[in-house]
Amino acid sequence: MPASKRDQLLATAERLFYEQGFHATGIDRIVAAAGVVRMTLYNHFTSKEVLIIAVLKARHERFIASLDTAAASAAPGQVTQAIVEAHGRWLEHCSQQGCIMVKAMSEFAEHSTGIYDLAMSAKTDFLARLEAGVARDGLDHHVGLARRLFVVLEGSNTTVALLGVQTALSDTREVTEALLSAARRRIP
Repeated sequence: MPASKRDQLLATAERLFYEQGFHATGIDRIVAAAGVVRMTLYNHFTSKEVLIIAVLKARHERFIASLDTAAASAAPGQVTQAIVEAHGRWLEHCSQQGCIMVKAMSEFAEHSTGIYDLAMSAKTDFLARLEAGVARDGLDHHVGLARRLFVVLEGSNTTVALLGVQTALSDTREVTEALLSAARRRIP
């Protein structure tokens, strides 16, 4: 079934915003790449800011769904590891040029509190998933474990563009496995 014009615009805008940046990507470029007229875009999104918010929300929903699916199907005691692996798959398949939320935070810190706050909320949401995974695995008595895992995973979001996806993922796995192994060894 062909994608709706709205979905087509969202997918095109997401790709262009991710590759070129939010400010560098104009409405004319989006409508040309999507193969629609400007009025079609404005029938679905009243402004570029509304389009950016829709793109970020849709992308975040897909990311969180991938984490939640991994957590739900994880074996007991392996929820946190499943979340880490799901993050790695996301990085490998959807985010090889860094994190779009970090890009949004950078570009909109001074220009749009709505977009900036949405991106910050997405990061808080991710940290909450790690905290829930650590708790489900019975490791939540290791204060700061979820936060340290978050720092490592967020670091991989940044280093993937510099080191390449395989090196970033390999290093991330090594560090997260060390953190989780150390936490499991200290279980009372």
